Amino acid sequence: MARTVARVIVDALSELGVRQVFGVVGDALNPLTDALRTTDGLEWVGCRHEEAAAFAASAQSQLSGTLGVCMGTVGPGSVHLLNGLYDAAKSRTPVLAVAGQVPLSELGSDYFQEVDNDALFSDVAVFRATLTSPDQLPQLLEAAVRNAIGRKGVAVLTVPGDLGEREVGTDRPARFSLNPPVTRPEESAVSRAAELLDRAERVTLLVGRGARRAREEVLALADRLAAPMVLTLKAKEGFEGDTNPFQVGQTGLIGNPAAASALEDADTLLLLGTDFPYREWYPEGKTVVQVDTEAAHIGRRVPVEAGLVGDTGATVRALLTHLADRVDGADGPRDRSHLEKARKRFEQWRTGQARLADPAHDKGLIGRLRSSLDNRFDDIRPEALASVVDRLAADDAVFTSDTGMATVWLSRFVEMRGERRLIGSYNLGSMANAMPQALGAQCLDRDRQVVAFCGDGGLSMLLGDLMTLKTHRLPVKLVVFDNRRLGMVKLEQEQAGLPEFGTVLDNPDFAAVAEAMGIPGIRVTDPADLEKSVRRAFGTSGPVLLDVLTNPDEVAVPAKPTVEQGWGFAVAKVKEIVRSHGDDGTA
Repeated sequence: MARTVARVIVDALSELGVRQVFGVVGDALNPLTDALRTTDGLEWVGCRHEEAAAFAASAQSQLSGTLGVCMGTVGPGSVHLLNGLYDAAKSRTPVLAVAGQVPLSELGSDYFQEVDNDALFSDVAVFRATLTSPDQLPQLLEAAVRNAIGRKGVAVLTVPGDLGEREVGTDRPARFSLNPPVTRPEESAVSRAAELLDRAERVTLLVGRGARRAREEVLALADRLAAPMVLTLKAKEGFEGDTNPFQVGQTGLIGNPAAASALEDADTLLLLGTDFPYREWYPEGKTVVQVDTEAAHIGRRVPVEAGLVGDTGATVRALLTHLADRVDGADGPRDRSHLEKARKRFEQWRTGQARLADPAHDKGLIGRLRSSLDNRFDDIRPEALASVVDRLAADDAVFTSDTGMATVWLSRFVEMRGERRLIGSYNLGSMANAMPQALGAQCLDRDRQVVAFCGDGGLSMLLGDLMTLKTHRLPVKLVVFDNRRLGMVKLEQEQAGLPEFGTVLDNPDFAAVAEAMGIPGIRVTDPADLEKSVRRAFGTSGPVLLDVLTNPDEVAVPAKPTVEQGWGFAVAKVKEIVRSHGDDGTA
């Protein structure tokens, strides 16, 4: 007996090893969700918003390295997928979105809820197609999946509402035959890069996500070059911890002075598996060697002397065979003072950060002086919250973080040691990603600890999907940095000399909201209660929301603060004080 369109699609997803499909039911999706209902080993996770479904699918794909799947029904349901799909596209991870459509006979008639999906998804998808005949299956589905996985992006297959229950004429199993290639550059290019590195006196590595599968090779290269290793945010996972004696943290706005100086003090930079986008953080006048799998990424951010297109592991192995052995070479061992200086400065910075993260910091003399200026209401410092979570979380925990200040504190105080994993909207920079990405991560492994660093603005944007956590009994631990602000926007305004405007959030008691939804909620207002509250949250089975009132005036000083930023901040604070006095009639 021939299978239906819906059955062919669902069977193929099952054969691919997909375990969950995220979405909102209805209309054109009904045949598909009914096929899912009767398929063992494939779970439908009904979300409250399609954006959350797409974020969850993206997180699963990033964690598993395989296909994530989400669905949105006709018109608005498909439109709602867009933001989460853009996150997947910018993260270069394979996601298949099955989008509903009006009946085939009504296409182009401006029918109720009709949206041109092929146009809608034209910018976000590496592949998009509308099924117009059952006989296009399984070929069209095979093309969608191959494009998503092979090109590391989003594929959208649109299914009109009257096709899902139609039988496929020539039925056969779907065949995908997916074998990702491992590439490496030509020998002449490797030799040229090795010559530049051999001549260099002070090399610094800038290491990104693309190097994570080549940890041992990259560590060997850092040792051979006596090079400090600056990490992008996504490279925290895989390169942090005591077993890496070369890393000096991140650069950029969330970075630290040691990483900034390691880049500035070098004469040669070696970029491995990163397309770090912030041009202002690249030092000028350096010799740059770049390794990337994408030829279009070479030299896109900074002028490059030698570009190597290939897999990071294979390329680094080739480089190691070409580099001169400086231990026994005529020039003697490579000078390690550049590395030692960077590491010493990094450890000094970390010691200072640890003092800030002490919940008792504001009780000391310096702390009392500081808090009289920036924490007059004795709110909990976000550094302390992030540090306690880092200390108490499992060494194989999965962390997600909302874009903004929650990511700053995670970057600085949570170490991706052991088997920890990290997911965030670090390329798209969307709000509201942490909770739905945690949802997707927890569905992969319900016994693994998943911790979401949520901003109060981000959490409230997709608050409804707390119910998805509750309905599916997903034991995500939601840590809410409740500073009653859009904190990163506040900081941006003040650094530009503008008074804070439009960033204040009139928040509810998020713990009480969680309790009303059937999720244990814990509200923390006293620094003395912080550690026991985090312990309680982690020790409670099922989902938990930890609502921590953090200091809204905490300042995340960038790695290289400029005079203009400092002056702008001072001017902004004066404006805020004057405006505040004027508002309450005291001036």
